[in-house]
Amino acid sequence: MEPGGAGKEELLTQLRRGVLEYCVLALLRNGEQYGVELARRLGSMDALTTSEGTLYPLLSRLRRRGLVSTEWRESPTGPPRRYYHLTPAGQSTLADFSTEWATFRRAVDLIMEGE
Repeated sequence: MEPGGAGKEELLTQLRRGVLEYCVLALLRNGEQYGVELARRLGSMDALTTSEGTLYPLLSRLRRRGLVSTEWRESPTGPPRRYYHLTPAGQSTLADFSTEWATFRRAVDLIMEGE
């Protein structure tokens, strides 16, 4: 690593920070999930692995912003679970992000490819 350069982990942390909430919204697009499920799904992708200590505050922020709603339900295998649902505002935010992400990604790809 060159002096002043970002290490791989720092780079991944910065990239994750910018897109993680939209990835969570996308995971909720096809139906409700509870926090551990979300953490497991994110963790199945190396670049998106995140701790529950990061995920739950993010879910709280999304709830306060009205992008997700929650519902507590009894679990057959343990304590009650809080299920997260995408709200209409969350769907709209995700749609906006998807459009902007495609444009952003194309621009970065062009620059990275030397175009």
